[in-house]
Amino acid sequence: MTDTDRIKYLRVALALTGLIFIFALWPLTIVWPSGWAWHTEGRSHYLEMILGLYATLGVFLLLAARNPLLHRSLIWFTVWSSVVHGGIMAVQSFSGHHTMGHLWGDVLALFVVAAVLAFLTPRDA
Repeated sequence: MTDTDRIKYLRVALALTGLIFIFALWPLTIVWPSGWAWHTEGRSHYLEMILGLYATLGVFLLLAARNPLLHRSLIWFTVWSSVVHGGIMAVQSFSGHHTMGHLWGDVLALFVVAAVLAFLTPRDA
């Protein structure tokens, strides 16, 4: 894959990831709480915080999609924070049968986001 193609696909991946972070995470916690919401009993301050953080990151990923090369540090932050966050949640998923759904929900999604963005982000330039 050429760098031109890579950047073109990276722009699409950043825009899609940004839109998903902004608009799709909250509905996923309602539709599939066992795979996306860690605290499902009553109001969750934790969930509100996470949704706020990811919505903010989503806005910045949309902005980065305009010119990804100028925003490589944000892209690499997204990659590595997704790996770390997904890794921690993967370990926590084994704490009980009620949390195993996360391995196929938010944990897998974070690893996919990290892999796609890492693959598409040019290493030089």
